[in-house]
Amino acid sequence: MSRNTLLKMLLLLATAAFVTAVDARVANAQKWATDMFEHTSHDFGVVARGAKVQHVFTLENIYEEDAHVSAIRSSCTCTTPEISKRSLKTWEKVEIVARIDTHGFLGRKDATITVVFDKPFPGEVQLHTQCYIRRDVVIQPGAILFGSVVQGSSPEQKAAISYAGRDNWKIEKVECANENIVAEVVETSRGPGQVSYDLKVRLKEGAPAGYIRDHVMLVTNDPGIRSSRVPVAVEATVVSAVTVRPSLLSLGIVKSDEPARGRLVVQAKTPFRILSATSDDPRFTCTAPLPEKAASVHLIPITFTGNSLSGKISSQISITTDVPSCKKLSTPVEVWIKPPVTAKTAPSGPVEL
Repeated sequence: MSRNTLLKMLLLLATAAFVTAVDARVANAQKWATDMFEHTSHDFGVVARGAKVQHVFTLENIYEEDAHVSAIRSSCTCTTPEISKRSLKTWEKVEIVARIDTHGFLGRKDATITVVFDKPFPGEVQLHTQCYIRRDVVIQPGAILFGSVVQGSSPEQKAAISYAGRDNWKIEKVECANENIVAEVVETSRGPGQVSYDLKVRLKEGAPAGYIRDHVMLVTNDPGIRSSRVPVAVEATVVSAVTVRPSLLSLGIVKSDEPARGRLVVQAKTPFRILSATSDDPRFTCTAPLPEKAASVHLIPITFTGNSLSGKISSQISITTDVPSCKKLSTPVEVWIKPPVTAKTAPSGPVEL
């Protein structure tokens, strides 16, 4: 081996070692930013054309310093990233929503979303999405959107599913892991190479109050596990049939030997009765007889009495109603007790001026 050849090999080895070391330092430098994400990739699988397809990447600032997202961009116009706020205090969370355009794009689509930070340090995190948009399955509308639903009701929504292709294509069943969602498909027409279904989705009466974001899975007779499963998004906001305001009842600041008073407003769209209002701390009491007649709005006066040491005192007010879906309600209550004022002892003897 000639001397020149040996020198070239040594130079190549040195260059490779330097590049590896730089890559390692860059990776370590970016890890602080990656650690703020629960996950950095998502596979949507096979989706229908026109379907509402989106995924949430959660970002949490786990550092003492403020974090700031200076830019966010996508490598493909098929995927649009959105972030609701860019500055995060310690332990604050924000959602980065990646939305796929299933109307304007078909086939396999991969995207890389780059999140750029300038605080607390410069850094980048890459989020990856992928999906396959079918051209032969179309869903209208693109998702089952219930909107705002009163707890205890059982609304139903429909979507039309159209297929163009094989004569024997069919949806064999509908699956959903959410116990509060019931779904079924009904075949509405079939012709040469075409078939249509109605997808019917219903919320159960016992669905808890809160936001529901889930999906139902259409299981078809397509070959292959991946291509035979087509998700359809389901969203709803279940609102309690009975609301209590304020969400935290503060009785203010009082002296240790003084009562503290406040009031709860319990409201519903239809008349109802309040059967009881109690607290696990006997110093918090409902100081008026509960109304016997049903009404859509009830005012419950709450009073705190009894000597106590200074500081904050907290409890829960438990309310029982005759509304089947909201028999038990609870809301926190608090009061601040001022320390007693101690009189000063007069000085003995004359006071010189």
